[in-house]
Amino acid sequence: MIDLRLLREDPDRVRASQRARGEDVALVDALLSADERRRSSGVRFDELRNEQKSLGKLIPKASAEEKAELLKQAGQLAADVKAADAERDAADAETQELLLRLGNLVHPDVPVGGEEDFVTLETHGTIRDFGAEGFEPKDHLELGQLLGAIDVERGAKVSGSRFYFLTGVGALLELALVNAAIAQATAAGFTPMLTPALVRPQSMAGTGFLGQAAQDVYHLDKDDLYLVGTSEVPLAAYHMDEIIDAERLPMRYAGFSPCFRREAGSHGKDTKGIFRVHQFDKVEMFSYVHPDDSEAEHQRLLEWEKQWLTSLELPFRVIDVATGDLGSSAARKFDCEAWIPTQGKYRELTSTSDCTEFQSRRLSIRLREGKQVRPLATLNGTLCAVPRTIVAILENHQQADGSVRVPEVLRPYLGGREVLEPTAK
Repeated sequence: MIDLRLLREDPDRVRASQRARGEDVALVDALLSADERRRSSGVRFDELRNEQKSLGKLIPKASAEEKAELLKQAGQLAADVKAADAERDAADAETQELLLRLGNLVHPDVPVGGEEDFVTLETHGTIRDFGAEGFEPKDHLELGQLLGAIDVERGAKVSGSRFYFLTGVGALLELALVNAAIAQATAAGFTPMLTPALVRPQSMAGTGFLGQAAQDVYHLDKDDLYLVGTSEVPLAAYHMDEIIDAERLPMRYAGFSPCFRREAGSHGKDTKGIFRVHQFDKVEMFSYVHPDDSEAEHQRLLEWEKQWLTSLELPFRVIDVATGDLGSSAARKFDCEAWIPTQGKYRELTSTSDCTEFQSRRLSIRLREGKQVRPLATLNGTLCAVPRTIVAILENHQQADGSVRVPEVLRPYLGGREVLEPTAK
């Protein structure tokens, strides 16, 4: 959530942010009104409580006649205090409810617009000309079937559409990717973490995934637990309700977890293969930093993502995501999109977001700096979303006979194997 003091001091900035996101600007005025009622009812409650305490001191010293009148006044004051307390609680609850609906303030440099209004910041690698090499590229599903690596038919039989099995070298390739990604993150100073896949509502809400993203989340009604769509959620909630000494910052974690997404609203998109699925594994970077260092940390996370994709020898571009496609928690987001040959376009493989103080305020995570206690900043960055990365590797490193060249960084984790060979013709 944003700072209420900032809202009161500069409401036009918050309105501009809401407008840029394509969100309801009227929410800002409703929140200002609720906050004013919260503060005025709080003042009224304090005044009545002080009056009640003063009256309470007079009653023991009063004469019999005076005492009766004072007791009558005390009874009325007690009712007024109770009403003021209820009014204060209601105004506070409304303020908090509205505040939780408000997105983070977007960074002023973020391009304004929707999903297609991003700005390309840089491109890396060379796109292969398969025509010049004398063959038509196969898509990842055909390659996966030739390699005995992907089985979507049995995935659908067992669990439904958009589920899959990774088999043989497919399973080994996932393990290689995860181990290589964790090795890079550990070398960069991240603490590796295996995180819970089920979290409580306050963890999911605190990270901002029960707002506009709620339709994409799986909820277990009987247990009131949520399946995470990313280990960002348990990593953010790891230090919930804690005060962290500034000397400990930055703190960086690399979480590996299964991820679950309904993919609501994506019907008809990427239904073939394993690019967009309901369950997948992912290695996620997460940073706790001083607020003054969040922009620099954002660039560092991006550099680690670029290092990873470069090590996989994939052509990719970096985009500055537009305001309407940020998600409620992010003030700014960069995506790295790899080239997918059979689609003839770049597709998102990794993403990194600067959430500034938005999540830490909701999760009550603060830093202690001398005598001052204040919210800190949180950032996240996908290092390896496994299925999409497998898609990019198979399609970009395929050879004419259906075999796939293994990027050098993965070979130590595949027993030195340089090529994945077809098991079926």
